[in-house]
Amino acid sequence: QVQLVESGGGLVLPGGSLRLSCVASGHTFRSYAMAWFRQAPGKEREFVSAINWSGGSTYSTDSVKGRFTISRDNAKNTVYLQMNSLKPEDTAVYYCAASIRVYSVNAYGYDYWGQGTQVTVSS
Repeated sequence: QVQLVESGGGLVLPGGSLRLSCVASGHTFRSYAMAWFRQAPGKEREFVSAINWSGGSTYSTDSVKGRFTISRDNAKNTVYLQMNSLKPEDTAVYYCAASIRVYSVNAYGYDYWGQGTQVTVSS
């Protein structure tokens, strides 16, 4: 069993930056591919970025490429999402997810989820 706890969300002005963190419990964090998803009010949950177990491979959805960077520190059982040049359309609850398999853009490919952290981009 893996428990995931996100932090780092908040209110930020357009063009600003935030760094989300997700800390995982357990001794097998390095076995999991990790991802970030987000869900805006009235919309379906959507894939944002993913990273493989070693950090050597990442993938992001087109709308955040060049602005968001996913990374991980296996020694700290933590995955990060650095978000720069934030836009109002990035406003959503951001969720961290873990998969024992290779990473996927499909939410059904993930075994464990955090509770989410709210990101609001507004002037």
